[in-house]
Amino acid sequence: MSLYLSHRARAIKPSPTLTVSAIAKKMISDGIDVINFGVGEPDFNTPDYIKKAAKLAIDDNFTRYTESAGILELRKAISAKLKRDNQLDCNPRDIIVSPGAKASIINILMTICDPRDEVLIPSPFWVSYTSQVEMVDAFPVLLQTNMENDFKISPNQLEEAIISLSNPRALILNSPNNPTGSVYNREELKAIGEICVKNNIMIISDEIYEKLIYDDLVHVSIASISPEIRENTILINGLSKAYAMTGWRLGYAAGPTDIIKLACRIQSHTSSCVNSITQKAAIIALNEDDGSLEMMRSTFEKRRNYLVKRLNEIPNTRCNMPQGAFYAMPEISFYLNNNEQGIKNSVQLCEYLLQEYQVAVVPGSAFGAPDNIRFSYANSMENISEGLNRFEAGLRNLLPGE
Repeated sequence: MSLYLSHRARAIKPSPTLTVSAIAKKMISDGIDVINFGVGEPDFNTPDYIKKAAKLAIDDNFTRYTESAGILELRKAISAKLKRDNQLDCNPRDIIVSPGAKASIINILMTICDPRDEVLIPSPFWVSYTSQVEMVDAFPVLLQTNMENDFKISPNQLEEAIISLSNPRALILNSPNNPTGSVYNREELKAIGEICVKNNIMIISDEIYEKLIYDDLVHVSIASISPEIRENTILINGLSKAYAMTGWRLGYAAGPTDIIKLACRIQSHTSSCVNSITQKAAIIALNEDDGSLEMMRSTFEKRRNYLVKRLNEIPNTRCNMPQGAFYAMPEISFYLNNNEQGIKNSVQLCEYLLQEYQVAVVPGSAFGAPDNIRFSYANSMENISEGLNRFEAGLRNLLPGE
């Protein structure tokens, strides 16, 4: 029997970050000593006070369906968090809780996009953005950035792109950014937001790495800049990164009432709701603090400092200092253009490093940056040090005469 597979399904590529991580984990299970810089999740355990709340929810038999938008107590906790951390007054009815920030984004894209609409995405970009846009039959439009401008789009670049398009619908903005670690400041966000308001472009602001920010910087949500920008913004956040809760699957979106109402309707026909136990744990995560978040953040900052310093000491590599998240993105084009191994692109380079030196990194081409690779420093300092030794040896042995 010949099975028909939809064009949509066949067009979606597997997640490169999950693929690298899966290969690395398989090699580790086979007894191979692999150092994995590919994983996009904290290497810390979920704080005990959050786990305790989940256990209590189970003991209390809080194990049934909840309303699709999320239980009211949790949405109130998110509302209080937005007020406390982001200076945003947000009614709980304007919040939807979803099984992960990915689900929040796809719910919003399904709500605001029609087929053939265009969604602007700064590049480098998180790998799922383009696929999610394509899944709703819209078109991703990439806005290329580079290391010299710290991987940030400029207001002029954004406006010129909008003017050139037929059906521009939204801008996906990710700050702090995965994969680059770049962070937009208030002035940059204000300029971008005003252009979007002027051109009636919705802003999907992915702020999942909000708590992981360094050098005494302060995270600014674009929705907090002005009432006009806020009306044009859907804020995306969640608990996966800052609270080391990737497997718990909880994200949320906050935005205009009509958009959130329809997103809830869509979710009611897909995932129904976030599992009830995670929701109870999330309330405690947002309302209490045992110091775990600052401990993780400060540890990431120390690792970042060491990793970037070492990367910049390797001949013919260069790396910007990321201001947030837990990724660094060195530029390695010299080694793609000067080797005797037949390596021509970042995918081949990453395969070589994994197979020959047991170091797992993600090719920059997966993020729209073919001359770069991505390191995650969600790893122990010991592993980072040894992994960099292997990485440097692998690059050195690519060169003619070495």
